[in-house]
Amino acid sequence: MGSANHGVKVNIRSIIIISLLSIAYLAFSTFLIGYKPDELTLVLIFNVLFYASAITRKFILGFTIFIVYWIIFDYMKAFPNYNYNPVHIAQLYNAEKHLFGIHFNGKLLTPNEYWLANTQTYIDVISGLFYLCWIPVPLGFAAYLFFKNKKQFLNFSITFVLVNMLGFIVYYAYPAAPPWFVQQHGFHFIPLTMGNTAGLARFDAFFHAEIFKNIYTKGSNVFAAMPSLHSSYPVIVLYYGLKNRLGWVNVFFAIVTVGIWFTAVYASHHYVLDVLAGITTACLGIALFNFSVKKFPAMQQALNSYQRVIS
Repeated sequence: MGSANHGVKVNIRSIIIISLLSIAYLAFSTFLIGYKPDELTLVLIFNVLFYASAITRKFILGFTIFIVYWIIFDYMKAFPNYNYNPVHIAQLYNAEKHLFGIHFNGKLLTPNEYWLANTQTYIDVISGLFYLCWIPVPLGFAAYLFFKNKKQFLNFSITFVLVNMLGFIVYYAYPAAPPWFVQQHGFHFIPLTMGNTAGLARFDAFFHAEIFKNIYTKGSNVFAAMPSLHSSYPVIVLYYGLKNRLGWVNVFFAIVTVGIWFTAVYASHHYVLDVLAGITTACLGIALFNFSVKKFPAMQQALNSYQRVIS
């Protein structure tokens, strides 16, 4: 455990708490959104890592921050944002065309429409590879920080979740349809629309796989295109990469960042406006976290306590 005062020990109390939380999570999830194998898998992974060793226990307790985010995101399925505010479809499309429209073959197109008319197989493959990085890169970076610098790990993880919470607030305040919805359904709102791979289907077809199809069937809400949190995540990674002076690794982070931004538009998953909103959300979240840590000593104390638990 490293120190008698550090970490969480396996004893009767911790066993009871973990068991009750696991059962409560599965029961509540089944009640709220219906049982899914992913939920049981999450519980099994948590329990295995918690009991396997002191190192894995600290690791999973650290990554509980991301688990909380995932659970909140998953539970959004039970509360579709279009039940609370009208979905913006034509308004966002027209604003995109007005601000970023491209003249092509005598017509004014949105960037999404332009790329839809000018797809290339090599771009499909490269852009798909970039988009596959949107979760593995942040989680891989978090794992690196966990073993390298616990304080920076917590700062990065809390910032990541904070940016998501800001994004979720906008999702409910301003429900927005993605570009592919307009391409397939026009401007007529259709509730309960299922997730769609859109341009990423070309990546799946090239590799004769259903990689993105399997990802997007698990989406919590189709009408949550603004802001693009896909565009937010690499910004957070790049910021903390620069902060930790990772040298050439930051070049990789920068390339992935731009690649994800481009793919979001190329694959018709987001407008340029969504991407810009995602970048803004990331910057606001980073600034808010830094301000809170400096302004509120209690937050820094809480982070220090958490750091002792996983050290």
